[in-house]
Amino acid sequence: MFKPILAPLALAVGSLALAGAAQADYPERNIQATIQWGAGGATDNVARSLTPHVEDILDTTLVLTNRPGGTGVIGMNHVMRQRPDGYNLLYGAENPQLYPLMGLADFTYDDMHAVNIIGQGLVVIAAPAESPFDSFAELLEHAQENPGELRMGGTGAGGLPSTVLAMINAVDELDVRNVTFGGDGPGITAMLGGHIDFMPLSLAAAGEQIRGGKMKGLAVVSAEELDSLPDVPPITAALPNIESFLPWGPFWGVFVHEDTPEEAKKTLTAAYEEAVANEEFQEFLQNFGAEALNLTGEEAEQYLDNWQSVTAWSMYEADADILEATPEELGIPRP
Repeated sequence: MFKPILAPLALAVGSLALAGAAQADYPERNIQATIQWGAGGATDNVARSLTPHVEDILDTTLVLTNRPGGTGVIGMNHVMRQRPDGYNLLYGAENPQLYPLMGLADFTYDDMHAVNIIGQGLVVIAAPAESPFDSFAELLEHAQENPGELRMGGTGAGGLPSTVLAMINAVDELDVRNVTFGGDGPGITAMLGGHIDFMPLSLAAAGEQIRGGKMKGLAVVSAEELDSLPDVPPITAALPNIESFLPWGPFWGVFVHEDTPEEAKKTLTAAYEEAVANEEFQEFLQNFGAEALNLTGEEAEQYLDNWQSVTAWSMYEADADILEATPEELGIPRP
């Protein structure tokens, strides 16, 4: 008479054992990886350069899909809506840390698990090679004499260009027309075609084009010249007061749903930590004008919180008209 009781118990124990074995074998199939920006941009380039090293470590395939739009909201929202089983990753940039501030979405990276904060980029204000301006000071002077004339490439509210513009307008005045694109890549294509006059870009996306003479660097968003762009002046040469906002730059990371099983999180964390440390990828980042971070766990969380604090309060103090809420209202502490 004990068999009807023992049989279900045996089945339950067996199921748990199988589930444990299945989790231990993670990953058992291809992993879907969403890139929240378009092809050819900095996030896309970093993701596609890092992924082969991760695939070698995990012995599986990562299927990369670009889902640009909404300043990255579309891609992030897609991953957050998928099953939290470790088979859906997000390659993202810094933008989600500002979503609530600008009313774009009610979530940030606090609502996901940071597998790895890969690296941080530097920023350059670039123009077409045939631009009449040889420095940002010249462009700024022309823009102030001809307000609303120049066309600046952007990636939407909260994107890198709009953040840099907010910082500039916090210490001076730059009145331009914004032309929005789905990422660095489309913006660079438009610039090469002469459809915009300038665009703040990550050095990771624009460096090779500038060094190759296809675009012109007007300023690096830094207080000092960069060894990788020795002839491009720091933005402080034109705007000394902007130094209070520096250093600043975009970053890239890989994330999964917060409810992903712990074993999958551990496996992914170990794989990405090893992949980012790979000598070939480190060389790629250096040539790309970026700094490797390779942060996980509490260090990654602290970095995300600090970046959000510095950027949110900088934009607020710049009185940026794109803000829908204040950092204080959202509980973002002052840096």
